[in-house]
Amino acid sequence: MTAYIAQRVLSSIPVILMVAITTFSILHLAPGDAAGVIAGDQATAQEIERIKNSLGLDRPFVDQLGSWIADVIRGDLGRSLFTGHRVTELITDRLEPTVSLTVLGLLLSVCLGVPLGVLAAWKANSWIDRSVMFFSVSGFSLPGFWLGSMLLIVFAVRLGWLPAIGFVSIFDDVPGFLRNALLPAFTVSTSGAAIVARMTRSNMLEVLSEDYIRTARAKGLREITVVGRHALRPASLPVVTVVGLLLAGLLTGVVVVETVFTIPGLGRLAAEAVLRRDIPVIQGVILVIGTVVVIANLLTDIAYAYLDPRIRY
Repeated sequence: MTAYIAQRVLSSIPVILMVAITTFSILHLAPGDAAGVIAGDQATAQEIERIKNSLGLDRPFVDQLGSWIADVIRGDLGRSLFTGHRVTELITDRLEPTVSLTVLGLLLSVCLGVPLGVLAAWKANSWIDRSVMFFSVSGFSLPGFWLGSMLLIVFAVRLGWLPAIGFVSIFDDVPGFLRNALLPAFTVSTSGAAIVARMTRSNMLEVLSEDYIRTARAKGLREITVVGRHALRPASLPVVTVVGLLLAGLLTGVVVVETVFTIPGLGRLAAEAVLRRDIPVIQGVILVIGTVVVIANLLTDIAYAYLDPRIRY
């Protein structure tokens, strides 16, 4: 097991490096000029060239890439072109809302999707099964910005049960954090719960038709024991993969949700940086999100090896 984990960790390092190179290349090859945005519409060509020179944007592409990667290895993501603050500090200040919403959304996706999928498979072709599948199709199809807006109108504006905007740190006030994070987390988790429910149902139906399940039922085991103990674990392997990949979707969904609910997270930071073409901030946010996705895939591989020992060999 240790050798397998070490192998997966080492194989993740080149992936993170490729994410960094691709991010830097795309942003620097894209049309537009950060120096021109900083200088303003009335700036002369000489002023724009002076800004490029001061920021090092007139250096060859390979030199800029090499310097940036060397700085990243040292933990320096550069400075914002507009505020002058370190990108590491900007990301650290905005990290808690995004991480807490993503983790809470992932937990809601699993806690809603897995039981619904198991229930739909157990009651296949019944009204329960059809209801769960209707939820799955609806949850996967509804746009996040529309769902978030509707939840705001109903539960925050009309009923007044939950706050409409803002974020409270979980370290300062746990009940306040839950009240402020419930609507955005549910918005993020809806599509994820729908995917998990469909995948769980499909795998459970396949496992429940196996011979050893019929044998367990013939021996007189209770149905809840057959479904929960003998069928759920084999059916959970593909679901683990979906949950690992779901993290990337939740991170991208948080960008929209943070804008709708006015949450000061990485999503809003990235949106603001894109509008101002603040390249160092955009690079830093994308690199952090990409690294998180790679780590999530790594944890998924380790969970696979734990659930199915054959994978280690």
